[in-house]
Parts: sequence; structure tokens; C-alpha cells
Amino acid sequence: MRRIGLISLTLLAGAITSMAQPPEGYYLPAAGKTGTELRTALYNIIRGHTVSTYTDLWTHFQTTDDTPDGKVWDMYSDKPGFAPPYVYVFGDNQCGNYTKEGDCYNREHSFPKSWFGGEVLPMYTDLYHVYPTDGWVNNKRGNYPFGVVSSPTWTSLNGSRLGPNTWPGYSEVVFEPIDAFKGDFARSMFYMATRYYGEDTSWPTDGEMFTGADPKSWAISMLLNWHNADPVNQKEIDRNNAVYGIQNNRNPFIDKPEYAVHIWGDPSFTGGVPALSAKPVIYPVPARDYIDISLPFEVAGEVEVRLTNIAGREILALRVEYAEPLRIDISSLPAGIYIVTLITGQNRTGSLLPIVK
Repeated sequence: MRRIGLISLTLLAGAITSMAQPPEGYYLPAAGKTGTELRTALYNIIRGHTVSTYTDLWTHFQTTDDTPDGKVWDMYSDKPGFAPPYVYVFGDNQCGNYTKEGDCYNREHSFPKSWFGGEVLPMYTDLYHVYPTDGWVNNKRGNYPFGVVSSPTWTSLNGSRLGPNTWPGYSEVVFEPIDAFKGDFARSMFYMATRYYGEDTSWPTDGEMFTGADPKSWAISMLLNWHNADPVNQKEIDRNNAVYGIQNNRNPFIDKPEYAVHIWGDPSFTGGVPALSAKPVIYPVPARDYIDISLPFEVAGEVEVRLTNIAGREILALRVEYAEPLRIDISSLPAGIYIVTLITGQNRTGSLLPIVK
């Protein structure tokens, strides 16, 4: 694999779809669909994959998770653009016992196995959510949900953090990976929610982040935010192709990032992907009484502003004369996660917006 750093430019879904390599016609049954219909179509495309054994994963990692110099690509220790605190050699550093960070690497279920009932196939060995990671950090993460941590109780050597969640909707302990890999983990979660859609009747139903294979509303908003803020990069594309060679199925949200929006995001996007490859600048985030918006394109005249809640209900719609920045009063809106959509002429752009009170 070719190592690249975090792509700093935030792209809206669909901007780099052409970089991935799905077979011709692979997603044809999903064409034109949205919401539950799209999720079902994608499930039918990627279900029934070739199942590996748990032991096989050690060997598969050498193809799916290798750095350019042939070492283990561990997203719990890697720091794109910087020297990692430690590096593992395939085979030599498998766990094993560990007493501290940097001792060995093991097999991390980013969608914890307790969420689907334990060592149950095919979920238990599905490479789209199982990664090689440091054993100590994996143990610290445990089965905590992913989240956003402002006051960490523990921090790994690469900056991953454990502590209370500050993303609206859930306040218990969570694990936050570094920004460079948040999109990777979000797309793994979207894959699990789709690959096992309808196959989750025996899964636990009292999860903090998921109910069966269904992400909870707070998790949807956060994962969509991560998905847009950390777009698909070459590492994920290479891994998607490598896992496809082993399992004979793909992660649709790497191949076609717009699918996440079309299933869980802004319903105003259902006619197609947003036309632009840049997001608006919105300040402050999270917001309380107002937001200032700067658009990434030239505007002469009016702009249409829509705010919908995460369930898809339109909360605010107005047309205003554009000024730089555009200030919108949100003081009457309750706390929660909203989707801001801005439309002018043929241009459309948008972003997630948490509001606090």
C-alpha cells in the first residue's frame, strides 16, 4: 500500500468515487435508489461473502494492512505525516501477551464482537471491520462506542483517546481515534450496518451505539460528520480491493461515498450527489444562537437555506439575500443535530451542524 497523510480538504460525498475499482456493473442494482431501498439493494450485492477463519486473519493482514515498507499498518499507532511511536513486523509481533503499549498487535473488531453476539461467523472474521492494532490500545478500547472526547481519561501514544462522549446524544465513555482515521472507521460502521441488515435478529438490542445493525441517531450524525471530514483515501481504496480479492465483496461506502448520505443523510440530496466538492464554512460549531456561513462559490442574489433534523424533518426553510458571511438566527431551535443545506442556482452544498443550549 502507498502511505499518504490525512487529506486536509473536506470533500462532499462522491467527489473521488472514480478512484475506487468496483467491477463494471457491480452497483447497477442500487442505481437510483435511496434510504431503506438503497440499503437493501446494497445488502443484496455484498451479502454471502467468502468467510475466513480467525487464524486466516493473520495472513490476510499482510495483504490488506501493509505499509509501503511491508510493516503492519496499525490505525491505533500510526500518525500520518509523523514517525509512529512503534512499528510492528508481520508474524514476529503477534499477540501474545502484553503489559504496555507497543508490545504486540492483535485482531481488533472495530465493531466489537459483543455487539453481534460473540465469536459468530461471518461477522467475527469480516475483514471490513477487523484490523491489526496494538494489543494494549485494543484492550483499552474494549467494546466502548466510538465518540468524541474533550476530557480524556487516557490517551494513546498516537493521540487516540478514551473518556466521556461530548457528541450530542450520548455522554458515556467512548473511544476516539485520531482524525486521520475517523472516516475509515465510519465507513466500517456503515458497512456493518448494511452487510448485516436484516441478519441481526439475534444480536443484542441494548447497545449504546447500535441497536442490532442499526446505528442510533447520535451515532449516525457523528459518523456522517467523520465520513465527510475524512474522505476516502488511497489506503482505503487499496484495502477495499485487497479485501475484495479475499471475500469477494466490497465496502460500498469506499467505492461510492455518496451512498452514506443517500441512506442516512440529508433527504434533499436524494436526486443525486451534491454538485460541489467543497463544504461551506460554518461558525461556531457547535452553535447556540446563530451561525455564520461562508459559501465555497460565488453568489449573486438569493440563497436558499434549509435545516433538517437527523430524522429528515425540515425545521427551517428560507430564502435570503447572500452576504459574506451569511448570518442565520437559530436561537429558537432546540439542541440536537441538524443538516444545513444551501442552494443557489445549480449549486448545492451542506454540512452537519450540532446545536447546544
